[in-house]
Amino acid sequence: MFKSVRGTKDIFPPEVIRWQNLEETIRKVMKNYNYGEIRTPIFEETSLFARGIGDETDIVEKEMYTFADKSQNSLTLKPEMTAAVVRAYVQHNFGESRPVNKFYYVSPMFRQERPQAGRLRQFHQVGAEIFGTNSYLADCELIILAEDLLSKLGVRNLNLYLNSVGCPKCRPVYIERLKKYFLKIESSLSEDSRNRLKKNPLRILDSKDEKDIHLKEDAPSILDNLCDECGEHFSKVKKFLVGNKISFKINPNLVRGLDYYTKTAFEFTSTDLGAQDAICGGGRYDLLVSQLGGKETPGVGWACGIERILLASQKYEERINESLDCYFCLLGDSPKSTVYNLISELRKENISCDCDMLDRSLKAQMREANRLNAKFVIIIGQEEFEKNVAVCKNLATGEQQIVVTNEVKNYLKKNLIL
Repeated sequence: MFKSVRGTKDIFPPEVIRWQNLEETIRKVMKNYNYGEIRTPIFEETSLFARGIGDETDIVEKEMYTFADKSQNSLTLKPEMTAAVVRAYVQHNFGESRPVNKFYYVSPMFRQERPQAGRLRQFHQVGAEIFGTNSYLADCELIILAEDLLSKLGVRNLNLYLNSVGCPKCRPVYIERLKKYFLKIESSLSEDSRNRLKKNPLRILDSKDEKDIHLKEDAPSILDNLCDECGEHFSKVKKFLVGNKISFKINPNLVRGLDYYTKTAFEFTSTDLGAQDAICGGGRYDLLVSQLGGKETPGVGWACGIERILLASQKYEERINESLDCYFCLLGDSPKSTVYNLISELRKENISCDCDMLDRSLKAQMREANRLNAKFVIIIGQEEFEKNVAVCKNLATGEQQIVVTNEVKNYLKKNLIL
């Protein structure tokens, strides 16, 4: 017997209804903010992610699903979306058609990491991106959008953490200071962080290893090393968020897991997720478009894990009961063709319905109607067929009424709240 691959899952009713409701809410909120949806291929050239995310990130070094096609091209299943969106932005010259572009996406991603609650190897993200403006207003709008969306999706107990990771002017100086600090305590660092110290000391600040956590507490803060431009940008972001009643906490160790961030970095967490509490993260990436072959174009964006959104919001949701408007109980062959014409008409009127296809007894068909949580049952046997009538039963009230067959549609439309 075949089974789903480790780190993947099947989604069935009624859980899939939660996904559909979430996706509908996403579309409504994004429309309110004037973001247009973008969909990119499930795989891209491997070099896109190596160059865009960073060769020394955990994603590129350890987690990507990479394979060679028949032409020996190296391809990778998307581990994140921003690099793919930038590739599409550059390839299709979006910057030429309008100065500022706002996109959102809902897409599966793939990372070969250890599966755990809310974290799978095939997972899904919703994200939003703005291209074409250096303004702090773009950073703030995306943060406000994320909080608005998460709240509407039922996520509670949110915390917003902010940092600035500087720019090519000020970050190299800070990295040298950071390197000097960690070299003094190198032997106490975890193995991963000792490797990061040689390649990219900034990544140590992102370590979740117990050996590293307390060692980071006395590390130099990047906020004390920002250039005037980065310091002013961060100050404006904070002031604007305060003015719009968005609460936040400063976390100077927040560097995110990707190398392309500049200036603003932020993360939303929810205490309802336990120890692994991150639910949304993002920041500014003013160099990424040019790194991937486009003109110098500032950008800023975020991504939220959909599985984690559903996990965080589940405890506050009412139980979803999938229901059917109407179930037809048919007895004998004679009614089937005529009744199926009626079923087709009802479906075109957006009345959900189904019928028995197993020639079961009336009792068994009624059990099926109850299993499907049907609101009404329409019973048509040989006798009803010959009289051109149907027995219509409201399963909530138990009320039963005999209705002329060609009036069944009107009966249901009158009694259902459509």
